[in-house]
Amino acid sequence: QERLVDSGGGLVQPGGSLRLSCALSGVTGAYYAIGWFRQAPGKEREGVSWMLNSDGTTHYANAVKGRFSMSRDPAKNMVYLQMFNLKPEDTAVYYCARDPVGGDRVTGYGYDLWSQGTQVIVSS
Repeated sequence: QERLVDSGGGLVQPGGSLRLSCALSGVTGAYYAIGWFRQAPGKEREGVSWMLNSDGTTHYANAVKGRFSMSRDPAKNMVYLQMFNLKPEDTAVYYCARDPVGGDRVTGYGYDLWSQGTQVIVSS
């Protein structure tokens, strides 16, 4: 059974940090990328970052560039999103997702496996 299980969300003050985790449970086959997405109430889902499975190359949306960093531990089948200098506009439910190939990195369309979502609230 393949599933993505995320964790690590919570309430943090502006300027604080959090590390989100994504466990790739039962995922053993090939895929193109793992991405992080977020969705705030009343807004469309937006891509945050993604990592190519082939070589670990990472990419970031402009809104988070320089503040967020993806990493992975293949031995543990884990992917992480380290978030620094969090801002109120980062408040959203965050999801990790798998792109088998050809998924839309902005909207997430075409990604075939999604985590349950973890809430990040940045507030003073």
